[in-house]
Amino acid sequence: MSTSIIISTFSPFPTLALSVPSLTSFADLYDLLADRYPSLPLHSNAADLVLSPTSGPIPQPHTLLSTLLPHDHDHPHSFLSLRLVPRLRGGKGGFGSQLRAAGGRMSSQKTSNNDSCRDLSGRRLSTIKEAKKLAEYIETEPLRKKAQQDAQKAKLEALERKLGISADGPSSSPIAGKKHRLEDNEYIEQSREIVDNVKSAVSAGMIKKKKKAKTTHSLRAVPVATNDASDSASSTAMPTAAA
Repeated sequence: MSTSIIISTFSPFPTLALSVPSLTSFADLYDLLADRYPSLPLHSNAADLVLSPTSGPIPQPHTLLSTLLPHDHDHPHSFLSLRLVPRLRGGKGGFGSQLRAAGGRMSSQKTSNNDSCRDLSGRRLSTIKEAKKLAEYIETEPLRKKAQQDAQKAKLEALERKLGISADGPSSSPIAGKKHRLEDNEYIEQSREIVDNVKSAVSAGMIKKKKKAKTTHSLRAVPVATNDASDSASSTAMPTAAA
């Protein structure tokens, strides 16, 4: 009695089909596959391929294929499904402890920002915090105003002491509020003379400019009058010559 075997592989190999006697051992399947499909790297140490059933542990090498078939007395089966997969090397373990340690580090780095959450009344925690901040701000407003007024008063007093307006407080800086009168009469006279001279020069220049403008205008008007007189004289003389 023969057994049909369907072997599912991995890319780039296709699904394999094989028909062997039912008394064939599990270890002989490797040689039969190598003869039927030479391209499979069954004997390569790098690939390290292994046959395994679709479920359950890997059978022992001397296990017959007939013992791997499903047992059904009414409908005997001669079809077996196997997988050809690379063998995975196991590690030394300890990966769970590494995961737990990484999870602990991640949880310690979590932020405690719960402002987007809501309380039992349905209000967001961020809204409640803002309301508390606003209430505290309103409560401390008189203190802030008083501190601001005190600061302005102290600044004004310091400025008054510096300018000498208030003589109550001590001041180490010289008083700058006193007025000093200049008593240099010679300087005052020279300043007045300079101002008067400048005014006189400006007035003389303006008068001279006006006179020059009048003279130019009169000189331009004289040739026009002469031409008019000559024209009238010529017009008078022409009828006399004709007579």
